[in-house]
Amino acid sequence: MVEYKINVPISPQQFIDILGKSGLGKRRPVKDVPRIEKLLANSNLIVSAWDGEQLIGVARAVTDFAYCCYLSDLAVDIETQTKGVGKGLVYAMQAHLGGGVSIHLLAAPNALSFYRHIGMKHIDNCFVIPREF
Repeated sequence: MVEYKINVPISPQQFIDILGKSGLGKRRPVKDVPRIEKLLANSNLIVSAWDGEQLIGVARAVTDFAYCCYLSDLAVDIETQTKGVGKGLVYAMQAHLGGGVSIHLLAAPNALSFYRHIGMKHIDNCFVIPREF
């Protein structure tokens, strides 16, 4: 039974581990622990998925809790992918935020079909200034 928790503290190592187990470890600065610590400390909404004491997924976001939310990371252990955990994380986040808050994200190319599958709308009017490092 998966339990979804809101803003339960997650250590940098737990976050790094779930990124690695999800396949996102190649796309995040997992060797830069101070940066991971800062990114966790400055996220104001973290939804985690637990199977007993085992962390199996994380949705990390920055939001104003009134109008919009940027979903920065959605990481689910590859062993539990396709079992509804990612969808559960997004829906738990949406339920916590309420209907007046939109959720935005930048999808990895191989995740586009997942986000469509869970009912997110694909839009083409996003702009970005990329990270320098």
